[in-house]
Amino acid sequence: MQKNYIFNRKHPEYSANERSWRRSAEAYSGGREYIEQALVRHVSELDLEFAERRRRAYYFNYPRAIARRITQYALSVDPVRQGADPELVEDWSRTGLRANDVMRQLSTLLNVYGRAWLLVEMPIFSGTPSRLQAKEERLRPYVRALSPLQVTDWAYGSDGRLLWALTAEEEYCCDDPFTPPVKVRRRRLYDRNSWRVYENGNSGIIESASGVNPTGCVPLVCVTEPDGFGLTANHWFEDVVRISEAIMNNESEAQMNTVKQMFGMLVVSDSFARSAKKLADRSGKPENFSATVARSAAIIEAVEEKGISRYISPSGVATDTIRAENRYLKQELYDIVGLAVQSSTRESQSSESKAWDFQNVAQFLAARADLLEQAELDAWKLMRRYDLDLSVPHVRYNRRFAVNDLASGIAGLLQLSEIPAGEAYRRAIGKSAVEMLSSIGSVTPAEKEDIINDIYKEK
Repeated sequence: MQKNYIFNRKHPEYSANERSWRRSAEAYSGGREYIEQALVRHVSELDLEFAERRRRAYYFNYPRAIARRITQYALSVDPVRQGADPELVEDWSRTGLRANDVMRQLSTLLNVYGRAWLLVEMPIFSGTPSRLQAKEERLRPYVRALSPLQVTDWAYGSDGRLLWALTAEEEYCCDDPFTPPVKVRRRRLYDRNSWRVYENGNSGIIESASGVNPTGCVPLVCVTEPDGFGLTANHWFEDVVRISEAIMNNESEAQMNTVKQMFGMLVVSDSFARSAKKLADRSGKPENFSATVARSAAIIEAVEEKGISRYISPSGVATDTIRAENRYLKQELYDIVGLAVQSSTRESQSSESKAWDFQNVAQFLAARADLLEQAELDAWKLMRRYDLDLSVPHVRYNRRFAVNDLASGIAGLLQLSEIPAGEAYRRAIGKSAVEMLSSIGSVTPAEKEDIINDIYKEK
């Protein structure tokens, strides 16, 4: 009974957010399965029509584009890890992911869910391996990013630190190439002094492994956007998903309107329909005539109406209206996340408004960099608890971001460079250009220093 409960228990915050988290994950993933879930059938739509629209539907994955773009901006410049072990930096996850890769995963998970975790672990081994054996078998700490769906329950102690945490995982065991793989569900329970693994396989739930936790703390780092769940509010990405779904549904209707403009709806006179039905009754052969009003069926008109067989189709104006609505929704979508600094009306935007938008985005990215820097530093500290020979590096993330109009900035520098002035003025212009390149991640700190030295050496 106790082991079954381990597989079923969920933290109240997990239960409250699980549905929206899974929806956000599905929207980020996209694909046919998500389209079939998110496509809305309207009340006047027949099964045949909806089936066709569902087959034709496509999805512009704006949620993924937004989540990845924030990460790309926030980590456009590689963090500085002074004193870090180069081997660990190049394979921080012990699966080939560098430290930068793991932190990009963490950043994107934060964008999608508002919460993410870093798990710091050691491989399971027995005895006391030599340094050579540890190096050959890579018996060293590693770090992996976990989504909130992978940490099902947790508790904090009176000291404000994690008391215990429960993680969920699924794995296909296929060590033997001559036997079919076996899917195994696991729960890992960490506390400050020990860890245990529970498996739910063909033989039921068992405790498959356990051991001592040498760190003296739960080896998980919880990272949460403070202006989201910290204020007991829903995460902004849920709104992004809903707007994106509205765009997909509108686009699907616009697509079907285009199809109907090419293949219109048949309208026949009532007298023709009656004559055809009588002819079918006399011949005994079934004829296909529909009296159902739908986009894919014929409409029968009475004689007193136009009485002329013809095809009708949706107006092109209706399709244009839908596309205009989608353009508006897309603009609002990026405004929600503060990324719409390149709007279609930026020529008429005041310089004060532009400066406010640029500052807003820059501050958001700087806050994100601060969050990631602290999370990585905490992970390095946990790694050292596993191996005291490891040093905790000095980690520093970039907090200067070029979110202003780069083209205007370059044009301004070119105009300034044409002013006839002395050597000191020319060097100042050169330094400004280097700072602009550095802020967008085009040069490394070492390259930046070399370029500035070259500027001062030139005569």
